[in-house]
Amino acid sequence: MRKKIIIIVLIFFVFFSGLYLFSPLRFTAPGTSATYSDIQLNESELTTESALRRHITFFSETIGERNIFNKGSLEQTANYIATEFKKLDLNVSRQTYNVENTDVANIIGEKKGSDDNLGVIIIGGHFDSVSGSKGANDNASGIAAVIELARLLKDTPTKHTIRFVGFVNEEPPFFQTEQMGSLVYARSLHKKDEKIAAMLSIETIGAYYNQTGSQYYPAPLNLFYPDTGNFIAFVSNSASKDLYLSSIRAFRDNINFPSEGLISPSQIPGVGWSDHWSFWQVDFPAIMITDTALYRYEHYHTDRDTIDKINFPAMTRVTVGLAKVITELDSKL
Repeated sequence: MRKKIIIIVLIFFVFFSGLYLFSPLRFTAPGTSATYSDIQLNESELTTESALRRHITFFSETIGERNIFNKGSLEQTANYIATEFKKLDLNVSRQTYNVENTDVANIIGEKKGSDDNLGVIIIGGHFDSVSGSKGANDNASGIAAVIELARLLKDTPTKHTIRFVGFVNEEPPFFQTEQMGSLVYARSLHKKDEKIAAMLSIETIGAYYNQTGSQYYPAPLNLFYPDTGNFIAFVSNSASKDLYLSSIRAFRDNINFPSEGLISPSQIPGVGWSDHWSFWQVDFPAIMITDTALYRYEHYHTDRDTIDKINFPAMTRVTVGLAKVITELDSKL
C-alpha cells in the first residue's frame, strides 16, 4: 500500500511539474512579493485615499448604476471624468460613437511627453457598471484610480505621452463586441498607426481580504496560487510578456504590498475579461491589474457591489504603487 501511495505521489508531481514547465501558463514573476500587514497610510497616501473615496462615492452613490439602460448616467459619468481631467491640466477629448440610437463616449486625458518617438502609454479603466449594480468595485474603483494616477503624475515630467482613458460599454451586452468602448478606441489607434508602448487596464482593485479561503481560481491555477485574497494581480498574454515583467518588477521594487502575476492565453476564464483584451486584438502590448474580481469578490455583478465593500487603505496603497510602475515604465520602455 505504501509503495502505491509513493508511486501516485510521484506521478502527481511529474504531471504537474510538466504542466508548469511546458504549459503556456506562467506562474512566476520577478522580484519578491511582500506579505500583507495592517496598512498605515502616510499623509500623502491619506490625500489619495480621500480623493479615491470622493470619486467612488460620486460614481456609485450619486449616480449609481451606469450604463446605456439608465438614461443619462453615462453622460453624467463622462462629464465628471472630463472635469477631473481638466483640473489636472490634461488635454481632454471625447471619442463619441452611437449605440442603439444613443451617443456614448470614451474620455481621454493626455499628458504630453518630451519624446514623440517613444510612443504612448495608456492607463485605462471602464466607467460603466453592469445592469442592476452600483458598481463600486466594478469598476468605479478602476476609473477612480485612473483619475488619481493622473493626479499623482501631474507634476512628474515624462518622456512618453501618457493618456488616461475612461472607457464606456465594457459590461454586457457590449463586452467583446463591436460596441465595446475600448475596442473602438484601440482600433482607431491602430488605424492611425499610432505607436503604443504600453496599455495598463485597471479593473476592480478595491477588494482585499486576509482570511484563508477568501481567494478562488479556475483550475489549474488553484494549484499554484495562494488561497488568501490579499494581493493585487498582474495578468498578461504571452505577447505582452515584457510589459508584464517590467510592471510587476517595478511594483514589487517600489511598494510594500502583496502581488501575484500570470501570463496566460485569454481562453482561461477571466484572463481577457477587461479592456486590455481590446488592445490584444490589434497587437498592442497590454496587461490587466486587478483584485481578480469574481474569484475573490462575492458581490461581483450584483446589487451588493457598494462602497462599503471597498478596502480603501489597500486600494490606496495599490494606486500609489501603480504610479511608481508608470514612472518606471516611462524611463525604461
